[in-house]
Amino acid sequence: MYNPRIKSLTDTLFDLYYPEHIQRLSRRHWSPVVIAEKAAAFLAEGQGNRILDIGSGVGKFCIAGAQLFPDVQFYGVEQRETLYNFAVAARDSIGLKNVHFIHDNFTHIDLDAYDNFYFYNSFFENIDEQDRIDHEIAYSASLYTYYTRYLYSALDKRPRGTRLVTFHSLEDEVPPSYRMVHRSDDLVLKMWIRQ
Repeated sequence: MYNPRIKSLTDTLFDLYYPEHIQRLSRRHWSPVVIAEKAAAFLAEGQGNRILDIGSGVGKFCIAGAQLFPDVQFYGVEQRETLYNFAVAARDSIGLKNVHFIHDNFTHIDLDAYDNFYFYNSFFENIDEQDRIDHEIAYSASLYTYYTRYLYSALDKRPRGTRLVTFHSLEDEVPPSYRMVHRSDDLVLKMWIRQ
């Protein structure tokens, strides 16, 4: 259920939960609050109440969504330990009980444990050498392909009604079994349902 008593934060205020070097990455690498809220609203309407953010970074999507939808469980999986730790610290500062972060590569967790998915193209770093978050992980075009195919296959196996939101995606990871039901005017935010 939506919690109308929570006034959403602006990106500038939200980013104050993080150190300055993480704040500088916000505009490029973390979901804007308004996008997170729209995505969370769509995903929360779907069946089940476990939403997974693949490549959750510092947890901005999960935290923003969890504030508005306290009856929904938000999970974020992040392979960088540093970003995972920032996400946990921000969640704990706010005091949210319906946000859970996992420090792991998304290919190592059971995606069947989740109902709906948020994907802000976390694989793109592997093919974009211009603006990487850090050098904490390995990058390669072959990793982009591997991750994309892995997610494509996992999403294709999901039951009918599974919801997916993509943000700045090349759509390589979206199987044809998903029908787009909404897109933003600038085409960067897309909402999908498994048919």
